Amino acid sequence: MAVITGGGGLLGYQHAATIAGLGGVPVLLDINAEALAANAAKLVAETGHEALTLKADITDLVALTTAFDQMMARYGQVDVLINNAARNPKVESAADKDFSRLEHFPWEQWRLDLDVGLGGAFNCAKVFGAQMARQGCGVIVNIASDLGVIAPDQRLYRVEGREAEQQPVKPVTYSVVKHGLIGLTKYLATYWCEQGVRCNALSPGGVYAGQNDVFVSKLAQLIPLGRMAEADEYRGAIAFLCSDASSYMNGANLMVDGGRSAW
Repeated sequence: MAVITGGGGLLGYQHAATIAGLGGVPVLLDINAEALAANAAKLVAETGHEALTLKADITDLVALTTAFDQMMARYGQVDVLINNAARNPKVESAADKDFSRLEHFPWEQWRLDLDVGLGGAFNCAKVFGAQMARQGCGVIVNIASDLGVIAPDQRLYRVEGREAEQQPVKPVTYSVVKHGLIGLTKYLATYWCEQGVRCNALSPGGVYAGQNDVFVSKLAQLIPLGRMAEADEYRGAIAFLCSDASSYMNGANLMVDGGRSAW
């Protein structure tokens, strides 16, 4: 049984399909009930497998514990936790300046992004990881990013005709959260190792998701394979990290980025 946070999202579905394909039961956890229902229905339609869906705010420890109790009442154990949930840190621009820029980035946005991306992963480790430790076995996979290892290339986001101080950028919180998840991975890998709980990170590169052609073309030039990833191209990595195929892997960060970080 595998808990997948951000289970209503694009990669949340792919992780669920992977777990189902391995013969496991995906438990999709998300704050968005409609997105959860849509992914669960898609999973049945495309794979014939069902998933348990639980609506919960992972920044709310009480709500998360309630979801945990519901899951345990049904399955009695937790084998895998995939910390996949994250906010998309895009900030709408004002007329005279872009609030994605560090100088103008709002404190409230910083707090919200870190609360979900890092705080939520911490809460889930606290609730589900502790159960794994009590069981004496389990796997945690934190979904980081290539931008948890390298800095964002802000040239990708430039808009012609705008002054330098008004140019949009990849917000600082994305890098901070993803770097932090890799640090959390190493901490958890050594914290519960004696209890048989392994923890690794997966750092994917960019995924095709309707981005504009200009951005896709710019990013492709930074990737040795010359393209972004299809959403299902991380399934093999997830299967590896969640199974005994990676039984001697602990505290590592698996880069699957088409080679971008190699340049």
